[in-house]
Amino acid sequence: MPKAYVFTRYGGPETESLAEQDKPVPGPGELLVAVRAAGVNPVDWKLRTGYVRPGSEPQPFPTVFGSEAAGTVEAVGPDTEGFAVGDEVFGNPVTGGYAEYTLLPVAVTAHKPAGLSFTDAATLPVAAATAYDAIHQLDLAAGATLLITGAGGGVGSAAIQLARHRGVRVVGVASPAKKEFVESLGAVHVASGPGLAERVREAAPEGVDAVVDLVGGDTLRAAAALLDDPAGLIGIGDKQLVVELGGAAVRRARNAAVLEALARLTEDGVLRTHVDRTYPLTRAGDALRAVEQGHARGKTVIEVAR
Repeated sequence: MPKAYVFTRYGGPETESLAEQDKPVPGPGELLVAVRAAGVNPVDWKLRTGYVRPGSEPQPFPTVFGSEAAGTVEAVGPDTEGFAVGDEVFGNPVTGGYAEYTLLPVAVTAHKPAGLSFTDAATLPVAAATAYDAIHQLDLAAGATLLITGAGGGVGSAAIQLARHRGVRVVGVASPAKKEFVESLGAVHVASGPGLAERVREAAPEGVDAVVDLVGGDTLRAAAALLDDPAGLIGIGDKQLVVELGGAAVRRARNAAVLEALARLTEDGVLRTHVDRTYPLTRAGDALRAVEQGHARGKTVIEVAR
């Protein structure tokens, strides 16, 4: 039977295991995909702890981890157009990406260009797409200054590159260990931690025009205080606090058009995926720990052998 990495109840890593599951059956508008790679994101372990997205229902157990995947279409469900068996695709699975097989809804699935690897494609549907939505929501003009907190992670590193492509100056907040990485993306690095506001003022004495927050808490409060207009604040790190401070949550498009745009940007060399580490499915727990403990720089990907 196909294998998948699951959690069997809400809690910590002790709830996780590699399990055998029936191959999913595609319904209307769905694709059965043989997974080749799955991206690892902070939301994966947060869901295991009991976090539920607003408007979502708790999932039945066991639940397969993973919200982005790339692979090859094995079967096409009813009322599904634009895809065929054998197509190479990537998108947001409805049955989890840490698996040998998953289901992708065509609404959030794109064809993978031949020049894009499965591993790189699997990094786009969540982190890069969130960054894409954030940068387009702000719609800053060339020459503006953008502050990004959590700049060394998957969303942050993509946001830096997409903003720089628009001619925006970026100040990236990250740990000192990620200084070289953040600077390699074209941002000015500022170390996270107490005294953040003063360090940002030194790095950008003319001020910042907008903030993308990916951290929340005290970091978000310090970043928000640097803005003259709170309308320039958006974030995903702590959506409730962002709104309380006068900003807005990132509005997610969640459609195939964004994925197609990201694939083109990646193929053109505008967006580099910066995969930090890859793990086989048998070591999915190690991949998740790397992200949960904050050790990942850029993206972590699980590769499924075929």
